[in-house]
Amino acid sequence: MLKTFDRYIIRQFLGSFFLILVLIMAIAVVFDASEKTGDFAKGNATWQVIVFDYYINFILHYANQFSGLLIFIAVLLFTSKLAGRTEVIATLSSGVSFPRFIRPYFIAATILTALSLYMNHEVLPKANKKRLGFERAYIWSTFTIKDHHLLREIAPGTIAYFESYDAPIKTGFRFSLEQWDSTGLRSKMICDKAVYDSVSNTWALHDWQVRDLGGPLRARIPGTDRDTILAGAVTERLRQGALTDTVIPLKPIDLGQRTENAAAMSRQDLNAYIAAERSRGSNNVAFYEVEKHQRTSYPFATYVFTLIGVSIASRKVRGGTGVHLALGVLLVLLYVFAMKLTTVGATNAGFDPLIAVWLPNIVFGLVGIWIYQKAPK
Repeated sequence: MLKTFDRYIIRQFLGSFFLILVLIMAIAVVFDASEKTGDFAKGNATWQVIVFDYYINFILHYANQFSGLLIFIAVLLFTSKLAGRTEVIATLSSGVSFPRFIRPYFIAATILTALSLYMNHEVLPKANKKRLGFERAYIWSTFTIKDHHLLREIAPGTIAYFESYDAPIKTGFRFSLEQWDSTGLRSKMICDKAVYDSVSNTWALHDWQVRDLGGPLRARIPGTDRDTILAGAVTERLRQGALTDTVIPLKPIDLGQRTENAAAMSRQDLNAYIAAERSRGSNNVAFYEVEKHQRTSYPFATYVFTLIGVSIASRKVRGGTGVHLALGVLLVLLYVFAMKLTTVGATNAGFDPLIAVWLPNIVFGLVGIWIYQKAPK
């Protein structure tokens, strides 16, 4: 059963956090609204859509995203006040050990971690789907694919290739489709351009040509009734035409999409998308794996921030809250930099995504343990 001291610390912790959260989100909404007012007016968005489809989900997304920083600031502020009023010294002098002193902090941190995990895995994918749908309709410019030489394995042994793809008009240029089996290339289709029809889910192939390669070419041995295989020769058939419609298990979204859409995928959808992208040989697999693992690693950073915050702020120093806040913000900035560095390494340098998103937590957790050992006991 929680004692009066525990309830006091938990109430101060959670109260400070939610107060800061409300203030920061209010400021964020004001700045965002002032920036996007022109987009809302241009798209004729109604206030109901703006409030319920966009800003409610906007608040949920960014409140959870910055919760670690805000938790850290909350711990620093109210613990620094306790230290400034010598309440920390009085508590420790009364015989309360430092591990016992920080226990209610970690009870509150556990509540916030569980809430963040639930938000990341259950609530935010649905909320982000509405928010991103609104941004797609009223804010975003037309999506383009800048990469060239797009290669996708759309089925075992079936390779699709675009030299370039124009997303706004759903048209790919210098398109080819190859069929391979255990013996080698069996068929290759090439065309000048392929246009996707989103109504019929078909591709219109312009100026197409198909080269079918059959089995090895055989020839009769003169004076016998036996055949022999001509080395390096195969049967071949050539077909061509000006225009044809065909069904190919490939959609424009398979060639590329906004990476923000990962935030709108449920855990099951994200796992399925990662598996599909990996089978196609996509270069974006690491980004989606980072998104998947961050949904768990970020909430657990709450423990790291709590440990560092209470260990720093519990020491009474000249300058009070200002010194604690400056040191705390510096550590948070270093954490954010480390997280960005490791995730970029995962998406661009082949670093393992799971290690990339957990490494900053481990490193700064060790830093927190060291600061904790130096804290007043």
